Amino acid sequence: MEEKIIAVINEMAEVLNVAQLKKLQEVMLKKFADNEAEKQTIANDEYLRLFLEAKTVEGCSQRTIAYYRTTMERLLSKLDNSVRRVTTENMRSYLAEYQNWNDCSKVTVDNVRRNISSFFSWLEEEDYILKSPMRRIHKIRTKKPVKNVITDECIEKLRDGCTELRDVAIIDLLYSTGMRVGELVNLNIDDINFESRECVVFGKGDKERIVYFDAKAKIHLQKYISSRSDQERALFVSLDAPYNRLKISGVEIRLRELGRKLNLEKIHPHKFRRTMATRAIDKGMPIEQVQRILGHSQIDTTMQYAIVNQNNVKVSHQKFIA
Repeated sequence: MEEKIIAVINEMAEVLNVAQLKKLQEVMLKKFADNEAEKQTIANDEYLRLFLEAKTVEGCSQRTIAYYRTTMERLLSKLDNSVRRVTTENMRSYLAEYQNWNDCSKVTVDNVRRNISSFFSWLEEEDYILKSPMRRIHKIRTKKPVKNVITDECIEKLRDGCTELRDVAIIDLLYSTGMRVGELVNLNIDDINFESRECVVFGKGDKERIVYFDAKAKIHLQKYISSRSDQERALFVSLDAPYNRLKISGVEIRLRELGRKLNLEKIHPHKFRRTMATRAIDKGMPIEQVQRILGHSQIDTTMQYAIVNQNNVKVSHQKFIA
Protein backbone atom coordinates (compact mmCIF):
# COMPACT_ATOMS: atom_id res chain seq x y z
CA MET A 1 0.00 0.00 0.00
CA GLU A 2 2.84 2.39 0.87
CA GLU A 3 4.37 1.81 -2.58
CA LYS A 4 1.12 2.97 -4.21
CA ILE A 5 1.02 6.09 -2.03
CA ILE A 6 4.62 6.95 -2.95
CA ALA A 7 3.79 6.45 -6.65
CA VAL A 8 0.85 8.87 -6.35
CA ILE A 9 3.00 11.47 -4.50
CA ASN A 10 5.73 11.26 -7.16
CA GLU A 11 3.20 11.72 -9.95
CA MET A 12 1.61 14.74 -8.25
CA ALA A 13 4.99 16.38 -7.56
CA GLU A 14 4.82 18.12 -10.93
CA VAL A 15 1.66 20.06 -10.08
CA LEU A 16 1.78 20.49 -6.27
CA ASN A 17 4.22 22.39 -4.03
CA VAL A 18 6.05 20.82 -1.07
CA ALA A 19 3.45 21.83 1.52
CA GLN A 20 0.62 20.48 -0.60
CA LEU A 21 2.46 17.21 -1.22
CA LYS A 22 3.02 16.73 2.54
CA LYS A 23 -0.67 17.34 3.23
CA LEU A 24 -1.68 14.91 0.45
CA GLN A 25 0.62 12.24 1.86
CA GLU A 26 -0.71 12.78 5.38
CA VAL A 27 -4.37 12.49 4.28
CA MET A 28 -3.75 9.42 2.14
CA LEU A 29 -1.88 7.59 4.89
CA LYS A 30 -4.64 8.34 7.39
CA LYS A 31 -7.49 7.33 5.08
CA PHE A 32 -5.83 4.12 3.93
CA ALA A 33 -4.97 3.21 7.53
CA ASP A 34 -8.61 3.80 8.55
CA ASN A 35 -9.79 1.66 5.65
CA GLU A 36 -7.46 -1.19 6.54
CA ALA A 37 -8.51 -1.07 10.20
CA GLU A 38 -12.17 -1.08 9.15
CA LYS A 39 -11.66 -4.08 6.86
CA GLN A 40 -9.85 -5.99 9.60
CA THR A 41 -12.92 -5.74 11.86
CA ILE A 42 -15.32 -7.27 9.30
CA ALA A 43 -16.12 -10.90 10.12
CA ASN A 44 -16.18 -13.63 7.46
CA ASP A 45 -19.94 -14.07 7.89
CA GLU A 46 -20.42 -10.36 7.17
CA TYR A 47 -18.39 -10.62 3.96
CA LEU A 48 -20.63 -13.51 2.91
CA ARG A 49 -23.78 -11.52 3.70
CA LEU A 50 -22.56 -8.58 1.62
CA PHE A 51 -21.63 -10.89 -1.25
CA LEU A 52 -25.04 -12.59 -1.29
CA GLU A 53 -26.77 -9.20 -1.20
CA ALA A 54 -24.71 -8.10 -4.21
CA LYS A 55 -25.62 -11.26 -6.13
CA THR A 56 -29.29 -10.77 -5.30
CA VAL A 57 -29.15 -7.21 -6.65
CA GLU A 58 -27.47 -8.56 -9.82
CA GLY A 59 -30.57 -10.71 -10.41
CA CYS A 60 -29.35 -14.18 -9.39
CA SER A 61 -32.17 -16.61 -8.63
CA GLN A 62 -32.91 -17.78 -5.09
CA ARG A 63 -31.68 -21.22 -6.09
CA THR A 64 -28.31 -19.78 -7.15
CA ILE A 65 -28.08 -17.66 -4.00
CA ALA A 66 -28.75 -20.76 -1.87
CA TYR A 67 -26.00 -22.65 -3.74
CA TYR A 68 -23.53 -19.80 -3.14
CA ARG A 69 -24.50 -19.71 0.55
CA THR A 70 -24.08 -23.47 1.08
CA THR A 71 -20.72 -23.55 -0.72
CA MET A 72 -19.27 -20.57 1.13
CA GLU A 73 -20.58 -21.54 4.58
CA ARG A 74 -18.86 -24.89 4.16
CA LEU A 75 -15.59 -23.17 3.23
CA LEU A 76 -15.79 -20.58 6.02
CA SER A 77 -16.33 -23.34 8.59
CA LYS A 78 -12.91 -24.72 7.63
CA LEU A 79 -11.06 -21.38 7.88
CA ASP A 80 -9.20 -20.34 11.01
CA ASN A 81 -8.61 -16.74 9.93
CA SER A 82 -10.08 -13.94 7.82
CA VAL A 83 -10.90 -14.52 4.14
CA ARG A 84 -8.57 -11.57 3.49
CA ARG A 85 -5.63 -13.79 4.49
CA VAL A 86 -6.56 -16.85 2.42
CA THR A 87 -3.82 -17.90 -0.02
CA THR A 88 -3.84 -19.82 -3.30
CA GLU A 89 -2.17 -22.73 -1.51
CA ASN A 90 -4.96 -22.77 1.09
CA MET A 91 -7.59 -23.03 -1.64
CA ARG A 92 -5.75 -25.72 -3.58
CA SER A 93 -5.57 -27.83 -0.42
CA TYR A 94 -9.25 -27.22 0.33
CA LEU A 95 -10.39 -28.27 -3.15
CA ALA A 96 -8.08 -31.29 -3.15
CA GLU A 97 -9.56 -32.48 0.16
CA TYR A 98 -13.16 -31.52 -0.70
CA GLN A 99 -13.68 -34.56 -2.94
CA ASN A 100 -12.50 -36.94 -0.20
CA TRP A 101 -14.65 -35.31 2.48
CA ASN A 102 -17.84 -35.44 0.41
CA ASP A 103 -17.17 -38.42 -1.88
CA CYS A 104 -18.29 -36.39 -4.91
CA SER A 105 -17.33 -36.13 -8.57
CA LYS A 106 -14.83 -33.77 -10.19
CA VAL A 107 -17.79 -31.96 -11.79
CA THR A 108 -19.13 -31.10 -8.33
CA VAL A 109 -15.69 -29.94 -7.16
CA ASP A 110 -15.40 -27.70 -10.22
CA ASN A 111 -18.80 -26.17 -9.47
CA VAL A 112 -17.56 -25.47 -5.93
CA ARG A 113 -14.42 -23.90 -7.40
CA ARG A 114 -16.52 -21.58 -9.59
CA ASN A 115 -18.65 -20.45 -6.66
CA ILE A 116 -15.63 -19.77 -4.46
CA SER A 117 -13.91 -17.96 -7.33
CA SER A 118 -16.97 -15.74 -7.75
CA PHE A 119 -16.85 -14.83 -4.04
CA PHE A 120 -13.16 -13.90 -4.04
CA SER A 121 -13.48 -12.01 -7.35
CA TRP A 122 -16.21 -9.93 -5.71
CA LEU A 123 -13.94 -9.25 -2.69
CA GLU A 124 -11.25 -8.07 -5.12
CA GLU A 125 -13.64 -5.86 -7.09
CA GLU A 126 -14.87 -4.28 -3.85
CA ASP A 127 -11.25 -3.63 -2.75
CA TYR A 128 -11.53 -5.87 0.32
CA ILE A 129 -8.54 -7.86 -0.96
CA LEU A 130 -5.75 -6.95 -3.36
CA LYS A 131 -5.87 -10.14 -5.43
CA SER A 132 -8.14 -13.18 -5.51
CA PRO A 133 -6.38 -16.38 -4.38
CA MET A 134 -8.44 -18.24 -7.01
CA ARG A 135 -6.84 -16.52 -10.01
CA ARG A 136 -4.25 -19.24 -10.54
CA ILE A 137 -6.63 -22.12 -9.84
CA HIS A 138 -7.98 -23.17 -13.22
CA LYS A 139 -10.96 -25.22 -14.32
CA ILE A 140 -10.81 -28.82 -13.15
CA ARG A 141 -10.67 -31.20 -16.07
CA THR A 142 -13.51 -33.68 -16.09
CA LYS A 143 -14.63 -36.47 -18.36
CA LYS A 144 -17.29 -35.40 -20.83
CA PRO A 145 -19.41 -38.44 -21.61
CA VAL A 146 -21.86 -38.13 -24.49
CA LYS A 147 -25.25 -37.42 -22.94
CA ASN A 148 -28.19 -39.23 -24.45
CA VAL A 149 -31.23 -37.46 -25.83
CA ILE A 150 -34.83 -38.64 -25.89
CA THR A 151 -35.66 -40.48 -29.11
CA ASP A 152 -38.90 -40.07 -31.06
CA GLU A 153 -39.91 -43.57 -29.97
CA CYS A 154 -39.39 -42.69 -26.31
CA ILE A 155 -41.47 -39.54 -26.67
CA GLU A 156 -44.35 -41.59 -28.07
CA LYS A 157 -44.00 -44.11 -25.22
CA LEU A 158 -44.09 -41.26 -22.71
CA ARG A 159 -47.23 -39.80 -24.28
CA ASP A 160 -48.94 -43.21 -24.36
CA GLY A 161 -47.88 -43.92 -20.79
CA CYS A 162 -49.52 -40.77 -19.40
CA THR A 163 -52.82 -41.20 -17.57
CA GLU A 164 -53.37 -37.45 -17.09
CA LEU A 165 -53.94 -34.77 -19.75
CA ARG A 166 -51.69 -32.46 -17.72
CA ASP A 167 -48.69 -34.75 -18.03
CA VAL A 168 -49.05 -35.07 -21.82
CA ALA A 169 -49.22 -31.27 -22.10
CA ILE A 170 -46.09 -30.90 -19.97
CA ILE A 171 -44.16 -33.40 -22.09
CA ASP A 172 -45.17 -31.75 -25.37
CA LEU A 173 -44.43 -28.23 -24.13
CA LEU A 174 -40.98 -29.17 -22.83
CA TYR A 175 -40.20 -31.18 -25.97
CA SER A 176 -41.20 -28.49 -28.47
CA THR A 177 -39.98 -25.34 -26.68
CA GLY A 178 -36.83 -26.47 -24.86
CA MET A 179 -37.77 -24.21 -21.95
CA ARG A 180 -36.35 -24.70 -18.46
CA VAL A 181 -38.53 -26.48 -15.91
CA GLY A 182 -38.45 -23.35 -13.74
CA GLU A 183 -39.83 -21.35 -16.66
CA LEU A 184 -42.53 -23.98 -17.23
CA VAL A 185 -43.94 -23.88 -13.70
CA ASN A 186 -44.00 -20.07 -13.66
CA LEU A 187 -46.25 -19.88 -16.74
CA ASN A 188 -49.84 -18.68 -16.43
CA ILE A 189 -52.71 -19.56 -18.74
CA ASP A 190 -52.80 -15.95 -19.95
CA ASP A 191 -49.16 -16.22 -21.06
CA ILE A 192 -50.07 -18.69 -23.80
CA ASN A 193 -50.86 -17.34 -27.28
CA PHE A 194 -52.56 -20.26 -29.01
CA GLU A 195 -53.09 -18.39 -32.27
CA SER A 196 -49.38 -17.81 -32.88
CA ARG A 197 -48.33 -20.90 -30.84
CA GLU A 198 -45.93 -18.98 -28.63
CA CYS A 199 -45.48 -17.80 -25.06
CA VAL A 200 -43.24 -15.44 -23.14
CA VAL A 201 -41.02 -16.93 -20.43
CA PHE A 202 -38.65 -15.34 -17.94
CA GLY A 203 -35.30 -17.09 -17.74
CA LYS A 204 -32.25 -16.65 -15.53
CA GLY A 205 -31.85 -13.10 -14.29
CA ASP A 206 -35.52 -12.49 -15.23
CA LYS A 207 -34.55 -12.21 -18.89
CA GLU A 208 -37.66 -12.22 -21.06
CA ARG A 209 -37.81 -14.24 -24.27
CA ILE A 210 -40.36 -15.82 -26.61
CA VAL A 211 -40.52 -19.59 -27.12
CA TYR A 212 -42.60 -21.49 -29.66
CA PHE A 213 -44.54 -24.75 -29.44
CA ASP A 214 -45.85 -27.14 -32.08
CA ALA A 215 -49.37 -28.22 -33.06
CA LYS A 216 -49.36 -31.29 -30.77
CA ALA A 217 -48.47 -29.16 -27.76
CA LYS A 218 -51.25 -26.71 -28.69
CA ILE A 219 -53.91 -29.42 -28.91
CA HIS A 220 -52.88 -31.12 -25.65
CA LEU A 221 -52.63 -27.80 -23.79
CA GLN A 222 -56.12 -26.80 -24.91
CA LYS A 223 -57.53 -30.21 -23.91
CA TYR A 224 -55.88 -29.97 -20.49
CA ILE A 225 -57.06 -26.39 -19.81
CA SER A 226 -60.63 -27.26 -20.93
CA SER A 227 -60.70 -30.22 -18.55
CA ARG A 228 -59.94 -28.08 -15.49
CA SER A 229 -62.63 -26.79 -13.14
CA ASP A 230 -60.41 -24.69 -10.84
CA GLN A 231 -59.90 -20.92 -11.01
CA GLU A 232 -56.11 -21.00 -10.60
CA ARG A 233 -54.29 -18.76 -13.11
CA ALA A 234 -51.21 -21.04 -13.23
CA LEU A 235 -50.85 -23.08 -16.43
CA PHE A 236 -49.96 -26.28 -14.56
CA VAL A 237 -51.47 -27.16 -11.19
CA SER A 238 -51.58 -30.15 -8.84
CA LEU A 239 -54.04 -32.92 -9.67
CA ASP A 240 -55.85 -32.65 -6.35
CA ALA A 241 -57.55 -29.77 -4.53
CA PRO A 242 -56.72 -27.03 -3.72
CA TYR A 243 -55.05 -27.19 -7.19
CA ASN A 244 -51.95 -25.17 -6.33
CA ARG A 245 -49.35 -24.15 -8.89
CA LEU A 246 -47.11 -27.10 -9.75
CA LYS A 247 -43.54 -26.84 -8.39
CA ILE A 248 -40.26 -27.78 -10.05
CA SER A 249 -39.90 -30.83 -7.81
CA GLY A 250 -43.41 -31.93 -8.76
CA VAL A 251 -42.54 -31.97 -12.48
CA GLU A 252 -39.21 -33.71 -11.86
CA ILE A 253 -40.73 -36.46 -9.69
CA ARG A 254 -43.63 -37.04 -12.10
CA LEU A 255 -41.38 -37.43 -15.16
CA ARG A 256 -38.87 -39.59 -13.31
CA GLU A 257 -41.62 -41.96 -12.11
CA LEU A 258 -43.13 -42.13 -15.59
CA GLY A 259 -39.75 -42.98 -17.13
CA ARG A 260 -39.10 -45.73 -14.59
CA LYS A 261 -42.56 -47.22 -15.13
CA LEU A 262 -41.82 -47.44 -18.88
CA ASN A 263 -38.21 -48.66 -18.36
CA LEU A 264 -36.80 -45.57 -20.10
CA GLU A 265 -33.33 -44.28 -19.26
CA LYS A 266 -33.19 -41.25 -16.91
CA ILE A 267 -36.17 -39.14 -17.92
CA HIS A 268 -35.97 -35.65 -16.40
CA PRO A 269 -37.03 -32.12 -17.54
CA HIS A 270 -33.56 -30.97 -18.57
CA LYS A 271 -33.23 -33.89 -20.97
CA PHE A 272 -36.12 -32.49 -23.03
CA ARG A 273 -34.22 -29.19 -23.31
CA ARG A 274 -31.07 -30.89 -24.55
CA THR A 275 -33.13 -33.01 -26.95
CA MET A 276 -34.81 -29.96 -28.44
CA ALA A 277 -31.43 -28.24 -29.03
CA THR A 278 -30.00 -31.37 -30.68
CA ARG A 279 -33.02 -31.82 -32.97
CA ALA A 280 -32.91 -28.18 -34.02
CA ILE A 281 -29.21 -28.25 -34.94
CA ASP A 282 -29.52 -31.63 -36.69
CA LYS A 283 -32.28 -30.20 -38.87
CA GLY A 284 -30.17 -27.21 -39.87
CA MET A 285 -31.27 -24.43 -37.52
CA PRO A 286 -28.43 -21.89 -37.11
CA ILE A 287 -26.75 -22.20 -33.72
CA GLU A 288 -27.40 -18.49 -33.01
CA GLN A 289 -31.16 -19.08 -33.30
CA VAL A 290 -30.98 -22.15 -31.04
CA GLN A 291 -29.07 -19.99 -28.55
CA ARG A 292 -31.87 -17.41 -28.62
CA ILE A 293 -34.61 -20.00 -28.15
CA LEU A 294 -32.80 -21.58 -25.18
CA GLY A 295 -32.03 -18.18 -23.65
CA HIS A 296 -28.26 -18.66 -23.36
CA SER A 297 -26.07 -15.58 -23.00
CA GLN A 298 -23.01 -17.49 -24.27
CA ILE A 299 -23.03 -19.60 -27.45
CA ASP A 300 -20.55 -22.02 -25.85
CA THR A 301 -23.30 -23.04 -23.43
CA THR A 302 -25.59 -23.85 -26.36
CA MET A 303 -22.89 -26.04 -27.91
CA GLN A 304 -22.66 -28.05 -24.69
CA TYR A 305 -26.41 -28.73 -24.82
CA ALA A 306 -26.52 -29.77 -28.44
CA ILE A 307 -25.30 -33.24 -29.34
CA VAL A 308 -24.70 -33.69 -33.04
CA ASN A 309 -26.27 -36.89 -34.33
CA GLN A 310 -23.48 -39.34 -35.21
CA ASN A 311 -25.42 -40.61 -38.25
CA ASN A 312 -25.49 -37.07 -39.65
CA VAL A 313 -21.73 -36.81 -39.13
CA LYS A 314 -21.25 -40.07 -41.05
CA VAL A 315 -23.46 -38.90 -43.95
CA SER A 316 -21.59 -35.57 -44.12
CA HIS A 317 -18.24 -37.37 -44.10
CA GLN A 318 -19.33 -39.57 -47.00
CA LYS A 319 -20.62 -36.53 -48.86
CA PHE A 320 -17.65 -34.20 -48.37
CA ILE A 321 -14.66 -36.40 -47.55
CA ALA A 322 -15.03 -40.06 -48.55
